Order: sequence, then structure tokens, then C-alpha cells
Amino acid sequence: MANRVEATLTDELLPILRKEQYVTLGTTDHENGGPNINAISWVYAQDKKSIRFAVDNRSRIVENIRKSPIVTVTLIGAGSTYAITGNAHILLEKIEGVPLKLALIEIKITEVRDVMFYGARITEGPKYEKIYDKEAAEKLDTQVMEAMKNA
Repeated sequence: MANRVEATLTDELLPILRKEQYVTLGTTDHENGGPNINAISWVYAQDKKSIRFAVDNRSRIVENIRKSPIVTVTLIGAGSTYAITGNAHILLEKIEGVPLKLALIEIKITEVRDVMFYGARITEGPKYEKIYDKEAAEKLDTQVMEAMKNA
């Protein structure tokens, strides 16, 4: 049975990606051409056709995207696992109003593919907790999410 493929985010996925969410980001390594996978959480779906995310502007992710802009975000949620593929570009080298040196990157979605193996359903998504100052983490998270929405 073929897995479902969409050209944009579904109504079910959009709200999941409008809050801080654990996802993985796959890029092509700029040095060896192999896969490079990173876990990120500052993601925001601007609309059904674009996702923004923030990462340290010295991150390997930034250089990888400069060399090869096709990326895949893997989302575990809404009862399944989704590979969201698109073309990424750097919107801002440094997000203003945030105390860290973060780059803002936007992905123009080309495909949303349900990649869950047949006969299974995700019953609970991945959970994580911040292990540093919770008050500082909440303040930073709010600043970053607002900056991504408003850029």
C-alpha cells in the first residue's frame, strides 16, 4: 500500500508546526556529500507551503544549505511519521532581538510524505525537557518563536 503524499502541510500538521516541536532536519553534508541529521525544536510553519526554523548561525546546517538547499524535516506526530521535503534558503544571517546568534532559515515545501511503515500508528510523539534554567529557556523560546513569525 502506497503512503500518502501531499504537496503542502495538511490541516492536521499545520498546528503541530506552529509551536515549538521536536523534529529532525536532514541536509547534505557540504564536505563529504553524505547525509547530515540534526534534532531541532525552533520550528514554525508560516503557512501550508513554508516552514521556518532557527539555528546557531555557525551551525554546520547553515553551510550545508548554502551548498545544497534541498532538505527534509522529519516530524513524528498526528499518528504517523512525515518526511517534509523542500528547498531551504537563509532569510536572515542573524535574527535581531534574540540574545543568541541565530540564523533564520525558510523551507519552501515541495512534498509531504507519510513514511510510517504499514500497519502501525504513532500513539505518543517524542517528548523532551529543557535541562537548563526553565525561566530563561521559556523567555528565549518565546523570543525566537516571535521573531520567526514576524520576520
